[in-house]
Amino acid sequence: MSLTQTVAFQRIATIRERSVIALKESKETGLKVAGTYCQYSPAELIVAAGAAAVSLCGTSQTPIPAAEKVLPRNLCPLIKSSYGFAVTDTCPFLYFADLLVAETTCDGKKKMYELLGQIKPLHLMQLPQVQNETALDSWILELKRLKERLEDSFGVEITPERLRDAIRLLNEERRSLKELMDMCRLKPAPISGMELLTVLHNTGFNIDRRDNIALMDQLTAELRRRAAAGISPFTEATPRVLLSGVPIGIGSDKVVKLVEECGGSVVGFENCTGYKKLDPVDEAGDPLVAVAERYLRVPCSCMSPNPGRFELVKRLVEEFQVDGVIDLTWQGCHTFNIESHALKQFVQERLNRPFLQIETDYSESDTEQLKVRIEAFLEILARPR
Repeated sequence: MSLTQTVAFQRIATIRERSVIALKESKETGLKVAGTYCQYSPAELIVAAGAAAVSLCGTSQTPIPAAEKVLPRNLCPLIKSSYGFAVTDTCPFLYFADLLVAETTCDGKKKMYELLGQIKPLHLMQLPQVQNETALDSWILELKRLKERLEDSFGVEITPERLRDAIRLLNEERRSLKELMDMCRLKPAPISGMELLTVLHNTGFNIDRRDNIALMDQLTAELRRRAAAGISPFTEATPRVLLSGVPIGIGSDKVVKLVEECGGSVVGFENCTGYKKLDPVDEAGDPLVAVAERYLRVPCSCMSPNPGRFELVKRLVEEFQVDGVIDLTWQGCHTFNIESHALKQFVQERLNRPFLQIETDYSESDTEQLKVRIEAFLEILARPR
């Protein structure tokens, strides 16, 4: 039986549909819902408010034409897709959301959020774009503002005890997710990049985090059994690729598909879809400060400087026995595009690994061109170093 036929994977693959039904039923009994777009939106505060924190849609090409009636065509596809889902009212999680929690990670997003705020109630956090003590003080104030907004909107009090409980729950979910992703340290990996991406994408829509934990633990146990039995979609000689750069999901996954169709194995996601979300919150001390410290550490290219990203790439390359790094940039995403130059130097000179940058959008128009480039890159990885 293939991995996709297992009970755990089948349940994960249908989370989105099941969550829509659960959201509808829960809303009828009074559940409050806060939708998020980014890793900088602290789910702990939302959960501590007794609300469901759900990811919002933004990885499909389908609603982009509707968004381009308002937004510039040369804008990042993630921004256009997110706004397109809102103006076409085709994201059920946005439909059920009582509040959107947004962040100023880039100029395009913060201006789009001004428009989105006309459609749904929206709280915008002013994210510092440097990681130091002054920035932390400012970020703590932003989280206090969010706490007050959640309390006012949902008619609750977020006590330190409730916040600590939420921190423990979210840390347990991170533990579960890390153990699953760490299975790709094995050579060959017992799960494909597309299968792993399906898990990472779909679990973001689950309003039941304990269900997420149980499903991922169950899937990890199945992967351990398969690895022990020598079952893998790859061989030990399959080139192993780390995907770095912008967040992706189902619908914006063409590079992952192409790498594996061309004979490679995507063994890790350095981006916000993957390992950037795994850093736990310190469970000791002031819980609000601990949440602020954890989220400000996220090594996004919006931070300047951004040494944490290079440290993470180095660790993943070493731990996952990576043969090469593909850095994915969405068209119009200037921070990731510019940072890719320094990352290329770091990977090639410090880590002695081949590096490929791909700049693209959500459409399929450049698929054949990308296939040629990826095939050539994988041929390089297959050569003895």
